[in-house]
Amino acid sequence: MELLDSAVERGRSGSQSPAADWQGADAACAGLATPLAVLDLRALSFNAGSLLRRAAGKPVRVASKSIRSKEVLRAVLKQPGFAGILGFTLPEALWLASDPSGVFTDIVVAYPTADEHAMRALATDPAACSRITLMVDSTEQLEWMSAVLASVAQVAPIRLCLDLDSSWRPSVRGRTVGHIGVYRSPVHTGADAVALALAVSGWKNGAGPLFTLVGIMAYEAQVAGLQDSPHTANKVADLAKSVVLQQMQRASMAEITHRRANVVAAVRNIADLEFVNGGGTGSLELTTTDPSVTELAAGSGLFGPTLFDGYSRFAPAHAVGFAVPVVRRPAPGIVTVMGGGWIASGPAGADRSPVPVHPAGLSLIGTEGAGEVQSPLRGTAADQLRIGDKVWFRHAKSGEICEHVDALEVLDGGQRVARALTYRGEGKAFV
Repeated sequence: MELLDSAVERGRSGSQSPAADWQGADAACAGLATPLAVLDLRALSFNAGSLLRRAAGKPVRVASKSIRSKEVLRAVLKQPGFAGILGFTLPEALWLASDPSGVFTDIVVAYPTADEHAMRALATDPAACSRITLMVDSTEQLEWMSAVLASVAQVAPIRLCLDLDSSWRPSVRGRTVGHIGVYRSPVHTGADAVALALAVSGWKNGAGPLFTLVGIMAYEAQVAGLQDSPHTANKVADLAKSVVLQQMQRASMAEITHRRANVVAAVRNIADLEFVNGGGTGSLELTTTDPSVTELAAGSGLFGPTLFDGYSRFAPAHAVGFAVPVVRRPAPGIVTVMGGGWIASGPAGADRSPVPVHPAGLSLIGTEGAGEVQSPLRGTAADQLRIGDKVWFRHAKSGEICEHVDALEVLDGGQRVARALTYRGEGKAFV
């Protein structure tokens, strides 16, 4: 099924994103069982084009954890400018690499693995060995992999990517005074990276190498993953916060750009690197200016969840939403929907909850929030809703939504044109 078309060019040109039509989605999905989720083709196409425009010519590796649908991944990878998958587990990578379409031939697993069975399956599969690259950030991981592979008739060296810590550690008079960013890799300095690269090259499998280092990844979460624009009712407080945050992000990007270039240059003296991956949906236009970065990564920006509503540099279209039915009316002005508690990962807070968007005028109740089995909603539209009516939500973060449905109902121009199976719909759950 061809999901994307010339609408991608609208996103490339920077034209206005298509408006969400939740009423049209409701009409198109009338009679379908709930819960259900929709994927709007025009919005997806616009978002794909927007990512490519912001990448400014560098290839974009698609983060599969944000999509979790083979069909959508295939369609995106057919668009010039997208190249390769940034996977999240080794079992997922093995499954994608064996897909008969032959589309998934370059998969970098973004997180270290501790799956012995998958590790042995990789080592004994020549095609998978050529298509899959594993993430490492310590010699302890190399030792674990070596021990797992000791009894395996390995067919080829295991391809590895070094995960460089991109957090910002500001200092005063040479003394570190903080850690801004996520806690991922312990590899922070050039010396750390060189030591690990040398360790990789030192492991042998008989007369040949056990591993080969082919890439470096450096994800600036403190830039890509934080909203930097005022977007709540408290504009004064939000404006002050955004000013401070934007200053932090400028300083952080300057630091990681300088440090990453030095690390890449040093490691290239040891290993023949095929790629240097950086950035995320929230930082593409910044990371692409780093000459040491050869490719970017993005995934969530294709779906445009609510966590991207507060960025100053871009505004994705709302490509995905989900619907659950009204099942109760506990009081005037309040209805209860079945389920709805599709909470996004990350620090607990209101910004991780789904947001009701249709019919307009509904909101979650603060004392209950979005629940695993039911979610009460208050608002002007409540008294007009009937038992069985659908309430539509936008999700906070792309990664979790496809874990709740077997397929995405594909909409084009207000018409339901196809169903795209999710990982769940194909019987897969990798995390």
